[in-house]
Amino acid sequence: MAQGVDKTIETRIARGLYILANDVVFDQLIALINSIERNIGRDMPICIVPYDDRIQRSKLATRQYQQVQWFEDKAILLKWEQFAERIWRSHPMAFDVWSQRGIEGVNRMGMHRRFCCFDGPFERFVYLDADILVMNSFDRLFDSLDDHDFVTYDYQYKDLSHVFDVSSRRLPDVFESDRLETEIFCAGLYAAKAGLFTDELLTELAEQLEAGDSEILYFNGPDQTILNYMVMKSGIDAINLSQHLPAEKRTGCCVTSDHFFEKDHVLLDSAEQLTYLHYIGIGAKFFQQVCSGQNILFPYRDLFLYYRYLKEETAPALVGPAVRYDRPDKGTLRQRISCKVRQLLPG
Repeated sequence: MAQGVDKTIETRIARGLYILANDVVFDQLIALINSIERNIGRDMPICIVPYDDRIQRSKLATRQYQQVQWFEDKAILLKWEQFAERIWRSHPMAFDVWSQRGIEGVNRMGMHRRFCCFDGPFERFVYLDADILVMNSFDRLFDSLDDHDFVTYDYQYKDLSHVFDVSSRRLPDVFESDRLETEIFCAGLYAAKAGLFTDELLTELAEQLEAGDSEILYFNGPDQTILNYMVMKSGIDAINLSQHLPAEKRTGCCVTSDHFFEKDHVLLDSAEQLTYLHYIGIGAKFFQQVCSGQNILFPYRDLFLYYRYLKEETAPALVGPAVRYDRPDKGTLRQRISCKVRQLLPG
């Protein structure tokens, strides 16, 4: 089902970056933009896709960045939301499970808005989740689009369980085992070309999902599973750099890797500079807490704070005993009470 790139739009900007964000991830968004400016440059266009309508604070703060615009095409936003709704309506149990959890409609519908970048203002683009810091030039990603239509650089292929439903009997019939072991990717960062998914192709993909393929989708990662299905099923020319770069040139990207070392506010993996650092698995509330002065510990926290307050005079002073983000119950009773009290104080 290989599909060529839509060539009908001639007014797009050659290169740019997309970020999905709202005020919930405000601190991460500012840190990410600052890292882009420092490690790529101030001339790289950035378009922020709103996760939902909670964007007032973020829109006001991003006025200081001349290269930043907001995605405001409501028709395209609606198009992709309707596409997601159609897909999840065909899933045999997603809505029942979500309803039991008290979720109305499609779980994390805003996450599906990342697909708007395929209809956006950039001919070639890199999409980024807000919980990322850019550590290096994106030239390698953009240059790879000379020979491919979709580029990733991550190690998600080592864990299929967060991409497709591994218990589905239909999964081996939809994708061969060798593809499932090598082609899946993380939807948090990818490079691609505009127009990859025409309306005709989306209709075809939706029809195949409605015919039974939706059973393989992982409804706890609703946007990631759909994008993997779209890329793999359509036969798009995709490449994961983590599997094709020479071993000595590859780097990690995940915050759970504790062997990176910092030099001049960028991270290195052995002798190679990371392309990006993904704070995957660290909830937005922990970034909010540390930016409000709570002494929350998470990997590479000080690097995050450097970029978050790069344009401000000082970062907030962290108060109280350190509490690990992943083990808040391990502190002393006094530490836990102190943490709770600080959370209740007005900001």
